[in-house]
Amino acid sequence: MANTLLSIQVIPRTPDGGDSIPYVDEAIKVIQESGVKYEVHALETTLEGELSELLKIVERMHEALVKAGSPSIISQVKIAHHPSGISMDKLTEKYRP
Repeated sequence: MANTLLSIQVIPRTPDGGDSIPYVDEAIKVIQESGVKYEVHALETTLEGELSELLKIVERMHEALVKAGSPSIISQVKIAHHPSGISMDKLTEKYRP
């Protein structure tokens, strides 16, 4: 079982004040390619895995945004770390239909 949930919202600065959604799509692509369990929500994406692995994914997300042309990125990150195990499903099961 995973020991960490990490939610991230990337806020990339865009050249000439353009649309940030294509940059966010690039960040989500990094998550998709990582193979970790994740859920995209309206304002953030939650990943499930091991802490060190998830932090490396955050780093790769930033690298991908810079490569895509973003001159700077702010990320808001929330981490729930439980060495005994944690999962999105367990935390949200009572809210699901």
